[in-house]
Amino acid sequence: MSTQAFQFPVFQPAMRIITSITNANLAVVTTSFNNSYKTGTIVRFDIPVSFGMQQLNQQTAPITVLTPTTFSVPINTTGYDPFSVPAGNEQYAQVVPIGEVSSILTAAVQNVLPYSASP
Repeated sequence: MSTQAFQFPVFQPAMRIITSITNANLAVVTTSFNNSYKTGTIVRFDIPVSFGMQQLNQQTAPITVLTPTTFSVPINTTGYDPFSVPAGNEQYAQVVPIGEVSSILTAAVQNVLPYSASP
């Protein structure tokens, strides 16, 4: 799945493909490769119908980074439909950074291109 997202995008933080979401009081989300997110980033979930867990689709929440490919969100998904990646699917479930909590403001739209003051 990671071929459908740029591992080293020009602007960060970037969209990442979701490979799993737990049914838990604090949902844990796994991305297909290192997401480079920071704790306090606010994300939106875009989940196609075929992946299940439609109750989480289009919800937003701040994250807590657990590992380079996992983070938790303060959303109770215990009563949600299970998340599963269908075989042979043309669409992907995605997590999209949309902002940050105001106490950090360190990761929003970071341009990772080399800076040059000359034209």
